[in-house]
Amino acid sequence: MRGFRSLKLSLRFVVPLVVALGLLAFAVVPLVDNLTLRWSVRDMDVRSQLITSTLQEPLLELLPQGNRQKITTLLQRATQDERLLAVGFCNQEQKLVYRTPAFPAEISCRSASDETQKSPHLITLPQGPVHVSVNAIEQNGTQIGSLVLVHDMSYMVRRSADTREYVIILFVVLGVVVSLITVFVAHLSWQGWMNGVRAMLHGEGILKPFARQAVDSELQPLVGDLKTLMRSIEAERRLADDSTITWSPDTLRTLLHKQLTGERVIVVSNREPYIHSRVDGEIRVHRPASGLVTAVEPVMRACSGTWIAHGSGNADRETVDANDRVMVPPNKPEYNLRRIWMTTEEEKGYYYGFANEGLWPLCHIAHVRPVFRTGDWEQYVKINQRFADAVITEADSDNPVVLVQDYHFALLPGMIRTALPKATIITFWHIPWPNPESFGICPWRWELLKGMLGSTILGFHTPYHCKNFLETVDRYLETRIEHESSTVSRRGQLTMVESYPISIQWPPPWLGTVPPVEQTRKEILSALGLPPDHLLGIGVDRMDYTKGIPERFTAVERMLELHPELVGRFSFIQIAAPSRSALEEYQAFEGRVHALAERINTRFSSNGHPTIILKAEHHEAEEVNRYFRAAQVCMVTSLHDGMNLVAKEFVAARDDERGVLVLSQFTGAASELYEALIVNPYHVEQTAEALYQGLFMPEYEQQERMRSMRAQVRDFNVYRWAGRMLLDAARVRQREKLAMRIAQNY
Repeated sequence: MRGFRSLKLSLRFVVPLVVALGLLAFAVVPLVDNLTLRWSVRDMDVRSQLITSTLQEPLLELLPQGNRQKITTLLQRATQDERLLAVGFCNQEQKLVYRTPAFPAEISCRSASDETQKSPHLITLPQGPVHVSVNAIEQNGTQIGSLVLVHDMSYMVRRSADTREYVIILFVVLGVVVSLITVFVAHLSWQGWMNGVRAMLHGEGILKPFARQAVDSELQPLVGDLKTLMRSIEAERRLADDSTITWSPDTLRTLLHKQLTGERVIVVSNREPYIHSRVDGEIRVHRPASGLVTAVEPVMRACSGTWIAHGSGNADRETVDANDRVMVPPNKPEYNLRRIWMTTEEEKGYYYGFANEGLWPLCHIAHVRPVFRTGDWEQYVKINQRFADAVITEADSDNPVVLVQDYHFALLPGMIRTALPKATIITFWHIPWPNPESFGICPWRWELLKGMLGSTILGFHTPYHCKNFLETVDRYLETRIEHESSTVSRRGQLTMVESYPISIQWPPPWLGTVPPVEQTRKEILSALGLPPDHLLGIGVDRMDYTKGIPERFTAVERMLELHPELVGRFSFIQIAAPSRSALEEYQAFEGRVHALAERINTRFSSNGHPTIILKAEHHEAEEVNRYFRAAQVCMVTSLHDGMNLVAKEFVAARDDERGVLVLSQFTGAASELYEALIVNPYHVEQTAEALYQGLFMPEYEQQERMRSMRAQVRDFNVYRWAGRMLLDAARVRQREKLAMRIAQNY
């Protein structure tokens, strides 16, 4: 019975295959004929040029003599080539003056010239097809006539016939071989074949497993090749999408409507996009200094949905409704912000403790030891569960699309998966992922990895971070990892691990509304009490030990040591928004930054112009943009960073295509913005020299570098980042449906 079923399946495949090959053969034959014709015509064109070049010199000697016999003999000698049928010479009046005896009467000088304007220039005569070529004969740059060469093309007809015969034989043999292979494979085992296909689809990282049987041994050689092929197809599809899709808010809306049937997206992050604070008796709204908020907020505006975050403002409770929701942005509401509340003890353990004294230094190689406490871990688990409950409440179906943001919620995907097995969970890890040895420091490494593997898609900034994660999972958990497809399978749950380089909004929201760069620079210099020709550098970061602020200041100091003529002519503005000031490590770091700035200013400031202008306070995005536009150089010297959006924000701000970016090699942005001056921030002299080079780089070089970087930021913007993840999510859902159909049918 099984053999009959396999044979029946084989016939169902072989018959259409034979028909298809036959149709393909009929389609290919005319194509081959056309190619043969083109090659032959090209060959004749080249031959005609060579013959003309050979005859030109003796012709120029004989033409003034008017000796018809010698000229005809010369032309007749050229026709000894078996394919050259005849040669004629036309004067400037398009009159055939000399010709060989075999020159066709049907061809005149004028008709030959007309035919050479066509492609291919062939004429069909009673004796068969001929190729006509007309080539000018010049003397001292003046055309005195033209040579008409007629080639016999009858050999082409014979060649085409032979080619058609070979093509037909090839397709017959191909059909027989493929049919035999198909019958053989089908008879291996129908059930084994189906299990193999299921396993291969599962290993590709798109379908959830619905059959646990292993791939039959006879199919094993095919599995790796199929996975590699599917991976290549997926990569080519991504490139094709990027070349044809212009990523914008409208693109995202269309994507959700078509690919995800209009699903509303639920975003989960610790930091909220808008904070309500009471200041001087009034409630004011501001956006926090956060790269995550900068990236995700434009996506939510485009996609609508709900953003779930910790309500940290002292007036946040006053502005929400009975369900802890508020519509944002305040001036043009486009999506819901659902706030989660925490006690001081919970925030201390979950946020300041486990997340920022534990995971943050663990993932950033910045020479700060991570601290892990059991009490902090318990609060981390508790808050993750609270956010999971909020996601379940906000979901309006059993298969929502959830975007989980960052290291604060490593457990959240697993918790959501338990309650909503059909959910599409996209987790994006905004910070680096360490190597397995470093991650092994964490006492709860197994729980964190299991929670993250509840994700459908797990995203990092770079392929290197993806590789580190897969190696970490391989070290500490019992899973099946497919490195070719970058997938992890554990207990029936499949997770696709991909790189999605994050970016910023494009076009920038301020485009067309800001004054010219020169005007902005004058205003900034005037506000700082600096002369109009003063040189400016800019750095914008949170006050964090991973950002390389002391290394940056030290590089400024070293530049002034090497180039003392810049003392009093250059100032570096450092905007450093306070961050996690409740932690002792951050308090000590902030003290070191202030002390270093004061020491450098004492040593180098001249004429009342400080070298380091430290602004350790929050600045709105509009004000930061003004500093970007005013500075000659922007320095991003992170010691370890996932991406670093400040670098891209500086590039977006420079619509004048001027300014220089000095960028740390330890940022994800360094793998995209190649035209920046890439430095090792630990190397003081190298960073100092890059700063000096940036201050005095010629304008044409600035323009070339900045134009290229702006094109990169424009094409690979934040909408592409979100769109790529959502497209992958849509394909997951589509292939899950396909898997279910296969499971039901067999």
